[in-house]
Amino acid sequence: MSAMQRLELRQGQSLTMTPQLVQSIKLLQLSHAELAAYVAAELERNPLLQEGEIRADAPGLSLADFLRAKQKAQAAGSRIVPGPPPLRGQAASGASGPAHGEIRPELEETLARTASLAEHLEAQLDLATSDPHLRTIGEHLIHSLDEAGYLRDDPADIAAHLDVPCVDVEAALQLVQTFEPAGVGARNLAECLGIQLKEHGRLDPAMQALLQHLHLAARQDFAALRKVCGVDGEDLAAMLAEIRRLEPKPGLAFTPARVDVLVPDVLVRPAPDGSLAVELNPETLPRILLDRTYYAEVAKVLNKEEDKSFLSECVQTASWLTRSLEQRAKTILKVAAEIARQQEDFFRTGMAGLRPLTLKSVAEAIGMHESTISRVAANKAIGTERGTYPMKFFFGAATGEGEHAAKAVRHRIGQMIGTEKPDDVLSDEAIAHKLKQEGIQVARRTVAKYREALRIPPSADRRRRHSHKA
Repeated sequence: MSAMQRLELRQGQSLTMTPQLVQSIKLLQLSHAELAAYVAAELERNPLLQEGEIRADAPGLSLADFLRAKQKAQAAGSRIVPGPPPLRGQAASGASGPAHGEIRPELEETLARTASLAEHLEAQLDLATSDPHLRTIGEHLIHSLDEAGYLRDDPADIAAHLDVPCVDVEAALQLVQTFEPAGVGARNLAECLGIQLKEHGRLDPAMQALLQHLHLAARQDFAALRKVCGVDGEDLAAMLAEIRRLEPKPGLAFTPARVDVLVPDVLVRPAPDGSLAVELNPETLPRILLDRTYYAEVAKVLNKEEDKSFLSECVQTASWLTRSLEQRAKTILKVAAEIARQQEDFFRTGMAGLRPLTLKSVAEAIGMHESTISRVAANKAIGTERGTYPMKFFFGAATGEGEHAAKAVRHRIGQMIGTEKPDDVLSDEAIAHKLKQEGIQVARRTVAKYREALRIPPSADRRRRHSHKA
């Protein structure tokens, strides 16, 4: 026999997520405002759902009301489906046509929003590499970006906390910097602009020199800029015009419009016994119940099979939603309690007490996956005696030279410069020395990086400004 065909049986394991589990995960990521809109849509659509407590003397819906609700759902071109409906316009896996897992137009419109920056980048990461090690580092980098799309943490600090070689972090960062929007993942403005210019094929030596001397452009010292760039005035004007057309904060396109007041999902306050009390904010918790009494009454008088099917679908959807909301609340509270435990010094003393904290350390402490912690932290806020903070605020790497949170060190640097005297302007070296006296080991280059992140000019510029004022 010149050729043979072989059949091989291989046994393996794979994780299959049910549509219900997928939607529960997405529900966890919603902000309280998005959740309120979603629940309001469900209350409108499902006659078995009731808001708040169901009183014994509360007037129930009639059979006619129930049938009108069914007709309204059909007229809208949608139907209550067994299990949860897709969120954010995303159909359940395995669904086809208008059956199980159908996208419902009115719900899609209720939750219509652009994907977050992290979601947008993670989708590109999935396509860019299949290396699990590189993807793990890439996910950490993506969730470390600020809302403008910048990486403020030092790659060396990230490598130390992930216990991986720094060269691997640099490789993952270079990969992230190839994603859209152009300029994302940059560590400073010059790098952000350079990434965009490189994509446009305009990062020539003159442009590189200009990016290295942006401080001269800020001071409008065009004579010095012409000299370092090796161009005449006309060319310099064209280069500056091109720089102005670039996007200095690429991540902001994915940032939802800010509300005037940041409403906390969780409240952390000192308890009478000296401990920290962690509780969910009742004002942001949706209160819905499945009205089983009404279900039983309607079920008795329905005759048509399509009415019975609609009722069955209503009760399944209502049961799933009430269970999912309860689980969502428990998960948020569990994560917030662990954050409060690990950041106890912050809640008692303020910024000086902020400690390095990673998604991994919280996940390991409470037995959850890092991705779950990331979803909980997204779009949530914690209310404290010192104000309300985004939950992501409490996560961050340490400085490379010590165990102090980078955010706390940046805050302290800002305090030092804010209180410096006109005749005693602090250099980066002097700030590093003062921090060392306070027990914070930070190199001068790290001080410079943090100062730039705070958009504070160098000591020479600050001294010049003070002299002008005098």
